Amino acid sequence: MDKAKTWELIHRERAAMADALSDLEPGQWAVPSLCAGWSVHLAAAHILAGAEQTQLAFMKGMAGSGFRFNTMIDRAARRLGTLAAPEIIERLRARTSTTNGPPAPVMTMLGEIVVHTGDILYPLGQSREMSPEAVTACLDMYRTTGFPVGTKKRIDGLRLVATDVDWSHGAGAEVTGPALPLLLAMTGRTAAVDALSGAGVSTLRSRMPSAG
Repeated sequence: MDKAKTWELIHRERAAMADALSDLEPGQWAVPSLCAGWSVHLAAAHILAGAEQTQLAFMKGMAGSGFRFNTMIDRAARRLGTLAAPEIIERLRARTSTTNGPPAPVMTMLGEIVVHTGDILYPLGQSREMSPEAVTACLDMYRTTGFPVGTKKRIDGLRLVATDVDWSHGAGAEVTGPALPLLLAMTGRTAAVDALSGAGVSTLRSRMPSAG
């Protein structure tokens, strides 16, 4: 997938996320997201932080956090998490045409918005139809990803099969399910494992962060 198409998908998913956030009741912003330690509000702030990120700001943030990636990410989310919900939504909408980002492949920005959309909507019992092309591209990207999500090691020796898009990967005990829960489980979201089936599910569950 070329950069232009990737950015098109990123912008489409950001706009859809802004719409979904606009529909939330005030109390729903306080619900824990699938990101450990973050509410829906903080997860939305993290999406905004990624959407507003620049290469220079990223390097400054890394230096300011002692080059601890997770520390930098958490600080940015909590800083923007002080914003009121309407401002987070407004600023996210302003990033549905821009092409700034950290010093990383553009595909990582698509992964950010797709996975974190799941982090927010899944615990709220909500879903929306996501672009099959976007989800499949993320499945392809994360299947070989190590740091910081650890997917490559988590799915080693398993065969993953999506039931709603044309995607599969690996060999071994099978894990099947809809593409989004499969993606969320691959990236360490324990709650999503319940939506999957197959002989490899117990192995995958044992590799979740909370099982370590």
